[in-house]
Amino acid sequence: MKKSILVIAVLLALVFGSFASGKSEAKGQEIKLTLGHGATVQHPLQDTSIKFATLIKERTNGRVLIDVFPNRQLGEERAMVEGLQLGTIGLTIVSTGPVGGFVPEVGVVDLPFLFKSNEHAYKVLDGDIGQSILAKFEPKGMVGLAFMENGWRSLTCNKKITKPEDLKGLKIRTMENKVHMATFRAMGASPVPMAWGEVYTALQSGIIDGQENPVAIVYTNSLWEVQKYYPQTKHFYTPYVFLMSKAAWDKLSANEQKIFKQTALEMAAFQRSLMNQQLADQVKILKEKGMDVYDVDRSAFQAATRQVYAEFEAIFGKSLIEKIIGAGN
Repeated sequence: MKKSILVIAVLLALVFGSFASGKSEAKGQEIKLTLGHGATVQHPLQDTSIKFATLIKERTNGRVLIDVFPNRQLGEERAMVEGLQLGTIGLTIVSTGPVGGFVPEVGVVDLPFLFKSNEHAYKVLDGDIGQSILAKFEPKGMVGLAFMENGWRSLTCNKKITKPEDLKGLKIRTMENKVHMATFRAMGASPVPMAWGEVYTALQSGIIDGQENPVAIVYTNSLWEVQKYYPQTKHFYTPYVFLMSKAAWDKLSANEQKIFKQTALEMAAFQRSLMNQQLADQVKILKEKGMDVYDVDRSAFQAATRQVYAEFEAIFGKSLIEKIIGAGN
């Protein structure tokens, strides 16, 4: 009798424990998630996303399955971030522009000429500063997994640009990002925030005069067809942010959450490596396609945008900005 009571008690404890956690990993209870990003299938984000999905399937013994949707199939970047909050999208990898409206602190990494090198950026983003920024997504219904590489943003235009004054009056497409827009106003341009899906046609028709993006985006979107000049202003180093829906995150066991975090960090290193491996070849092809890719005196552009720091110090905090700059010394 006592043995029967003990068995029943153990069974009840297991049942109620399972209900309490809500994270049973019983065989056959699959979790299916979507992962969306805005890059084309030729961009390193696609290879990285596929590899992430494969590793997650292996490391969770087939319990968590991820379908990858590139090239804005799940919507523009802001729509995908909103989808995380709603729980209609599981994961997304997006540029920093759209997420500033959800977590304003992300904008600090968008300040012009903030980072000296890739290594400087990685040190900040993978360290305490970057992790504290990622932690701010959770109250917004998202979980920040890692920072990946978007790259050094430079101008493209159909007018040769060698100094900031050359930008006066030009309509330059930017992301919907207050720091980016302020930077181009400081250089005399007229920033035009526009969804990426509209940019090629707007350049082709002359609605805008230029845009700014890293080499990989210019290359994978064939912008040589509608833009002649590509001065390497490298005015922003921008990361991608790898985010997960909090609703999806909460379906995972504690062990699976660790797997997701660790795998995301591995994929950040993998994606950065791919970006840097492909950079030289992409620049070569852009030149072969007729694009004039050339260096400029970046110090002139840096001097023209110095006022942007004072404009945003109250939002990001002078001490944080100085800490980021100091990490590069």
